[in-house]
Amino acid sequence: MPAVVTIGRPVVTIRRRRLSGLLLLAVLLLFAVLASIALGSRFIAPHTVFDAITCPGGFPLTCPAEGTAEQIVRELRLPRTGLALITGLALGMAGALIQGYTRNPLADAGLLGINAGAAFLAALSIHLLALTSPAQFIWFAFAGALIAGLVVFGISSIGGGKASPLSLVLAGAAVTAFLQAMTNVVILTDSTAMDTYRFWVVGDVAGHDAAVFRQVLPFLIVGAGLALIATPGLNLLGLGDDVARGLGVNLGRSRALGLAAVVLLAGAATAAVGPIAFLGLIVPHLARAITGPDYRWLVPYSGLLGAIVLLLADTAGRLIARPGELQAGVTLAALGAPFFILLVRRRKLVNL
Repeated sequence: MPAVVTIGRPVVTIRRRRLSGLLLLAVLLLFAVLASIALGSRFIAPHTVFDAITCPGGFPLTCPAEGTAEQIVRELRLPRTGLALITGLALGMAGALIQGYTRNPLADAGLLGINAGAAFLAALSIHLLALTSPAQFIWFAFAGALIAGLVVFGISSIGGGKASPLSLVLAGAAVTAFLQAMTNVVILTDSTAMDTYRFWVVGDVAGHDAAVFRQVLPFLIVGAGLALIATPGLNLLGLGDDVARGLGVNLGRSRALGLAAVVLLAGAATAAVGPIAFLGLIVPHLARAITGPDYRWLVPYSGLLGAIVLLLADTAGRLIARPGELQAGVTLAALGAPFFILLVRRRKLVNL
């Protein structure tokens, strides 16, 4: 009996510490959401934000008269904040999964051709159908991400019958190079398409209405559910294919489940806001420093951290360049490039 208590106590302590960490991240996420709504080229007082959120429509008996500040909150900042929240959550979770399945600490959504697939069909739809806004070509971008993910998984499974980490990386690199070349052909032959495409490809949560949020939300919910279901199998895959197979893991089914989650999460997020560089790379390493290698905790931690980082990057971009703003993709790239160099130079961060 004493031996059981001695062994069990550290496990309980670790679990409580991780649960406390999740609660702390949830609180930080709430503050990041409030900062995203209140801060920008125009500061909006907290009580005005509260009135705008709790009194939609300005019911005359309970709410103050609607003014410019309330309109800014409801029509601009709430949709923008909501989109940054769900896409940051999705890209953080997808980054953790990709690094786990490829066993590559420098992997992100671009590694499996997802970003390139979304970019190609987005550019092609702009060129052929003369689409002008992300709300119009979001479905084409999402379809491109899905097709690219399926092609990469299919190519990597040829021959041996299973998608190994090395084959996934090689197939993803080949598909990405091909799709990037095709995208360049499209946009270089159509100056109008290039003008529309260049604002999407930089990666930004601004300029999207609530319709975009509603369009991608169902896919992100399904993807997040699949990601959480896939985490126990991913832990076993980390022990090696032979060990995982000996423990009863169906390697093909486990990888297919996880990669389906990656495609849904990264594909929908990229289609909505464009490619956000470095988020899927940075966030899993920050989460891993807190949780360790257990993907049952690493994936939800990465999701919450991804949402926090994207919200703060978007808010910082508005404050740095006031009264204009820097796109969230630009801000994250400026912060992510030094972090990427640090990962390469420090060997202990390179090993998963």
